[in-house]
This record gives sequence, structure tokens and C-alpha cells, in this order.
Amino acid sequence: MNADPTDPTDQIDDAQAALSEARQRIGEVPANVVVVNHVMGLYELAAIHLSAQPPRLNEAALAIDAVACVVEGLGARLGDEHATLSDALANIRLAFVQIKGTGA
Repeated sequence: MNADPTDPTDQIDDAQAALSEARQRIGEVPANVVVVNHVMGLYELAAIHLSAQPPRLNEAALAIDAVACVVEGLGARLGDEHATLSDALANIRLAFVQIKGTGA
């Protein structure tokens, strides 16, 4: 019996199988790699809000603070990327201050 792609039950089964496979793949990656990836996503989120016209400073500040919580809170536990993330945090903070100072 073939699966019917329009049958909601088959669609749910397919989605659950895909989710299970994705969870297995993520579980095979070192946690610091996944965390660093998420930090970079937060960094990009901050940059998007800072580059908006007009800049959305409150939204950028939240994303920057989230980056800081992880980078400063976990420190060297982030592995080889810690120094790069610390530099990125300093740069996005500087950009925030400069943009806020221009009143843009």
C-alpha cells in the first residue's frame, strides 16, 4: 500500500520522521557548534534591526544583549570561536552606540 501524500495522517508521519532525523543529526554535532551558530543568528538579527530605516534600536538592543549573555556567560566554553564572537559583540555594540548617537 502506497502512502497518500494528501492524507493528513501520512503527512504527520512524514513530518515526524523528518523531525526525528533532524534531531539525530543535531545530536551528533558538538553543542558549542550549535550554540555558536545561534549566536551568529542573534548577531545578524541585531544588524538587521540596526540597518533598518529608521533603525529599530530597542529590537537591536535585545538581540545584542542576548549575544552578550551567551558570549560573556559561556566564555571559553564556546571553543575556538569565543575570541571571534567577543570581537563581533564589541563591533555590534560600537555600531549601536554610533547609530544611536546620530539620532538616525
